[in-house]
Amino acid sequence: MKIGVIGTGYVGLVSGTCLAELGNEVVCIDIDKDKIENLKNGIIPIFEPGLAEMVKKNVKNKKLSFTTSITDLKDTIIDFIAVGTPSKQDGSADLSYVLQAARDISNIMTSYKIIVDKSTVPVGTADLVKEEVIKVLKQRKLKTEFDIVSNPEFLAEGRAVEDFMKPERIVVGTESEKARKIMAELYAAETLNNAPIIFTDVKSAEVSKYASNVMLATRISAVNSISAVCEKAGADIKDVSKIIGTDSRIGSKFLYAGLGFGGSCFKKDLDAWIKTSKEHDCDASVFESANIFNEKQKTSMIPKMKKHFKEIKGKTFGIWGLSFKPQTDDMREAPSIKLIQELIREGANVKVFDPEAMNNAKKIFRDTITYCNDKYEALKDSHALLLVTEWYDFRQPDFKKVKQLLKEPVIFDGRNIYHKDVMLEEGFDYYGVGRTPITSKK
Repeated sequence: MKIGVIGTGYVGLVSGTCLAELGNEVVCIDIDKDKIENLKNGIIPIFEPGLAEMVKKNVKNKKLSFTTSITDLKDTIIDFIAVGTPSKQDGSADLSYVLQAARDISNIMTSYKIIVDKSTVPVGTADLVKEEVIKVLKQRKLKTEFDIVSNPEFLAEGRAVEDFMKPERIVVGTESEKARKIMAELYAAETLNNAPIIFTDVKSAEVSKYASNVMLATRISAVNSISAVCEKAGADIKDVSKIIGTDSRIGSKFLYAGLGFGGSCFKKDLDAWIKTSKEHDCDASVFESANIFNEKQKTSMIPKMKKHFKEIKGKTFGIWGLSFKPQTDDMREAPSIKLIQELIREGANVKVFDPEAMNNAKKIFRDTITYCNDKYEALKDSHALLLVTEWYDFRQPDFKKVKQLLKEPVIFDGRNIYHKDVMLEEGFDYYGVGRTPITSKK
């Protein structure tokens, strides 16, 4: 099939590239001329395992192309809208880019098209998109047939390519039998891997994306809340999580206590869901609490640092990990941002290292912190190690070297990746999340 993708952000670039990999002819469009030129030359704006190689391969094979001209989508049968939906001040999703994309598509339509909402949008967006398309077609005095489909993405950063190629489920919301058949054909390759394709009405599909994200976000805040009790009462959240995770009604995923969630989705989608709930006169207090708790969790390690050192002003801390999660350079809403900003306000010095996010960090912090070339450089003359993002490279360091480089043998483990018995054996003072600390301090 010939497919158009409007927007070359995370969702658009991954989706377009993977659809090309599956044999389709895909045209990706963006208004950012520099980004498009870079993509044409194989320069990828994000770090995502496997994506760069796949882009270069499909550009070479002429299955994937990039453009700034909407007219290049004139002959496509399916156009995916994968533009940003940033939060407005009131928490609602800004749909201006989505609706503009719908108008742009309508202006070049000459035959039947399926217009797919791939962006994360609130329930009712498809109706708005349909209204825009009808309005433009009336202005053009055309009676071109079209269908609007909701096809939410469920891509996790760090494994987005794998998630697209081997999905857990594919959700397609449509009331059109014609669109249903074409979308089923499009996703036939994924269903060969036994991934269910769930056809539903448009509004249920729209709700499903937000529902998934707010459930996961709330689950993270819930386990972090439980971890606070564990820490005060002398229990260990890692053991507690293991126990409750064996309950088949609960399951073990997203039961890891830490410094809270970040990324482009959870916070934004929680805000939008809360706004949508209130617009429908529904109680959103559960999700409001999850949101508030998560923001507090990002700096939850600082009171422990203050208690240990008595005074953190003038102290230097080596931070491992800046991205909101491993396997990405994305720092949007990353816990590291709020944590570092608070440390700076407290008068502490900060040295940082991340395998992929250093350039993004420099745009945020500029010259207020020290950027290091490797993880050990960040520890030299630092008073403690603060683990923020659980990159594989940080999981089994040379603890003897760590101890030698630090001014004091102290580790603040914001992701609970280190074993307490190892910390005790290596002679570290150790602070985790939801765990009784190991410390020689009175």
